Amino acid sequence: LPIRYGGISTCFRQEAGSSTRDTRGIFRVHQFEKIEQFCITSPHDNKSWEMFEEMIGNAEEFNQRLGIPYRIVNIVSGELNNAASKKFDLEAWFPGSGKFRELVSCSNCLEYQSRRLKIRYGLTKKNNEASEYVHMLNATMCATTRTICAILENYQTDDGIVVPEVLKPLMPKKYSEKIPFIHQAPIEQESKTTTKVKK
Repeated sequence: LPIRYGGISTCFRQEAGSSTRDTRGIFRVHQFEKIEQFCITSPHDNKSWEMFEEMIGNAEEFNQRLGIPYRIVNIVSGELNNAASKKFDLEAWFPGSGKFRELVSCSNCLEYQSRRLKIRYGLTKKNNEASEYVHMLNATMCATTRTICAILENYQTDDGIVVPEVLKPLMPKKYSEKIPFIHQAPIEQESKTTTKVKK
């Protein structure tokens, strides 16, 4: 220990578009891809808390390299689920809505999950040594659609989207510096139509 895992999966959100929240765009969608960090640590010597800091640090470095403004929020105990002993959220700044919004969650579940899953480590009973439950942690690295939203909002100019420095080598040559706008945004067209009707 520790054992570090990385996972990528298709995720589904039940409340997509519920209560008229975020019905436009791709910030809140029913289906999205997510890269997740999972770690198993010793329950001793604050090892799981050291790993907790490492995992949120990985998410911070990821967003720093993309140049996305963010803050770390320590979630109040009353908002935690039964599994998490402590949770940090990484919230990115979204100029369009003028507020910080969640991109990443990092949780230390201590032995809550390992007790239910019976994940233990140590010597076997044959050696008369008690095995112990490991500590389990999870943290988002990147939820694709929300990260794309953060990039689009923070790098937008009047005529297009400036490509973050770290992504330039991965882009087609034509778009290595900037992705130009081709058409007017539908929301702007609707706004003009509404203004004409009012007049």
